[in-house]
Amino acid sequence: MAEQASAQTAEQPGKKPILPVFKLEPKPHLVGVKCSACGAVFLDVKRLACSKCGATGPFQEVQLSDKGKVWVFSVIHQSFPGVKTPYVTAIVDLPEGVSVKSNLVDVDPLELQKNPQKAFGMAVELVANVVAKDRQGNEVVAFQFRPSAN
Repeated sequence: MAEQASAQTAEQPGKKPILPVFKLEPKPHLVGVKCSACGAVFLDVKRLACSKCGATGPFQEVQLSDKGKVWVFSVIHQSFPGVKTPYVTAIVDLPEGVSVKSNLVDVDPLELQKNPQKAFGMAVELVANVVAKDRQGNEVVAFQFRPSAN
């Protein structure tokens, strides 16, 4: 009976994060792992060794900050068919020392291209947006960053 209920739940469309490091509950956030030997934090969930100190674990899963700063960005003018351009992709530095590649939303790509100094160091916050549907009807949710007040 329990197997039948879980099979039905698995077949019902829902929301699926685009990457394993992106969690939707309790609120959208990124996760990483922390080396127990030196405290270095990495953006992944399956790490065999620490690239800072060489320790082989254990590694503890940690929730990463939802706020960061833009390190570098690029305005994309050409992409795959069906992808609206221009858009902004960026490397965002999080306080834990992790850098994340993501798109920036709620910004004017052409304005940033004209005035790049507005983007470098810009405070941003993580947001979750549905970007597609998979073949089973699940909404695929991606993380992106938007400008924040802090």
